[in-house]
Amino acid sequence: MSIQPTVFAVTVAVSAAAIMPATCLAAEDDREVQQISFVDDHHVLYRAGTERLLHPATVNPTNPVIREDRAWEMAIGWTSIYRNPDTGKYQLWYQAYGGGRDPRKSHKCVVAYAVSDDGITFTKPVLGIHDYRPRREPWVEDIKDTNIILIGGGGYGDRYCNSVLVDHRETDLAKKYKMLYYDFSKDETGREIPGWHAAFSPDGVHWHKHAKAPLNKTSYGGRGLQPPLADEDPYSERWDSRKNFLRKNWPYPYTMSDAVDVFGDPQREVYAVYGKSWINGPDGGLAWKHAMARSESRDFLTWSKPETVCSPDDLDPPNTEFHTAPVFFYKGVYFSLNQILSARAEAVGAKADAMHIELMTSRDGLRWDRPFRKTPFIDGQQQAFSNGGIFTNSTPIFLADEIRFYYGGYNSGATGGGPRLTDASQQSGVGFASIKLDRFAGIRPVALSAESTLKRPLEYIGQITLKPMSLNGHKNLFINGDGSEGSIRVEVLNDEGYRMRDFTKLDAIPLQADSLRHRVTWKQRSLAELPPGEYMLRIHLDRAEVFSLTLEK
Repeated sequence: MSIQPTVFAVTVAVSAAAIMPATCLAAEDDREVQQISFVDDHHVLYRAGTERLLHPATVNPTNPVIREDRAWEMAIGWTSIYRNPDTGKYQLWYQAYGGGRDPRKSHKCVVAYAVSDDGITFTKPVLGIHDYRPRREPWVEDIKDTNIILIGGGGYGDRYCNSVLVDHRETDLAKKYKMLYYDFSKDETGREIPGWHAAFSPDGVHWHKHAKAPLNKTSYGGRGLQPPLADEDPYSERWDSRKNFLRKNWPYPYTMSDAVDVFGDPQREVYAVYGKSWINGPDGGLAWKHAMARSESRDFLTWSKPETVCSPDDLDPPNTEFHTAPVFFYKGVYFSLNQILSARAEAVGAKADAMHIELMTSRDGLRWDRPFRKTPFIDGQQQAFSNGGIFTNSTPIFLADEIRFYYGGYNSGATGGGPRLTDASQQSGVGFASIKLDRFAGIRPVALSAESTLKRPLEYIGQITLKPMSLNGHKNLFINGDGSEGSIRVEVLNDEGYRMRDFTKLDAIPLQADSLRHRVTWKQRSLAELPPGEYMLRIHLDRAEVFSLTLEK
């Protein structure tokens, strides 16, 4: 059974028009459903005697749910997943890297496809769309039928990444499924350029690449070089005599890099992409560290100039950088499952070879908060198949009582592979981690409040006072919280801070269980009986924790 969150039409990020019901375009006090997440203090006037606690996602113990058991699956990376709300069936697209097993450059890094009825047991259908011709043991015979649905262009570098979006408002059914990926193509001048490419499909299986390619220019190579002068051609090439190879550089400053994640931004009503963006080093040299950048489009083909929106800072260890930072929008909050890339060793020049997922939040998609950087939201080190690289996406799956986050992973180094990519210890696949519905982070009382202004110390007692809001027409109030070791009570104050008679803490029926949907009630009166006006809700916590609040008309 699945649910459809108010501002998230289905279980995958889709176009803005599709994920934004008409009620969400109305003024705040006219909404049929008002939802407040306590992952941040956006709706909080102040809190007393409380702390916010991240609830890391729990990895599925049976991971990986997809394993590398095909010739083209030496390493599995980026994924996108969609759950059909009508049938409950899952579609999953994943990047499969086969190295040089098939000598054709177009088949070095492909997009493969899997399906499932429950999101746990997946099958790889034989589709007969692309073949595979391996020339390395143990695969030495041509494979005519595969689950490969997209191959590369065979240019200078590899086709890379695959971000799939299901657009339910698209009138051209041949473009209902949209994909962005990275590859090399020739522009109108005939020069090969790295950048984003688009593909479209009516069913997620049969894809056609759009003729316009690349859709933008992205940086490739040039590490350590100073940015090109404004009046010179950024492109350069030189012969590498050591490797007998023509080395090419496209050092475009402040462009996106080789992997992106796309979703429908309901606040701006655009397609939005978040992905890698190189920032310059201490000496001004290019390609020092990856940061997080954003670009947007109204037609999926013309994209804005990328804007750097978040980067490693003084609070991060020196060897920290971002990998990619996929974003999804849920109940008024932009969430990012940022891939934090670092070196296991602190030695000078140690290569980045470890990753974990940090949960970041934003209210506008541009200014990002990182309150949970000390604790991984998903720790790739917990399971062998993902302890070298963990690749999240912008398509979480929302079920009735949980949220699942699927990801690809492998245990060789997150950048560059290395010998572990091909030896017998290599593990790779797709797994998922989950949380209870909406329980990204909760607010709970601190163990002891003993300020001098208190008449007596308080143990595990706290309160959250929300900003004034209109309660006009709202009949029901629900709390997602855990009061199993104590209680949760809600009282109502007017916008000047006076308590409303019959809606005080003493009038509130205590919530003393763990529930995703406690119904808030009072002894004598109901929420609908409040006179029109602005009110402040105050949540009293006694050895309890709250995660979200929902008002319904």
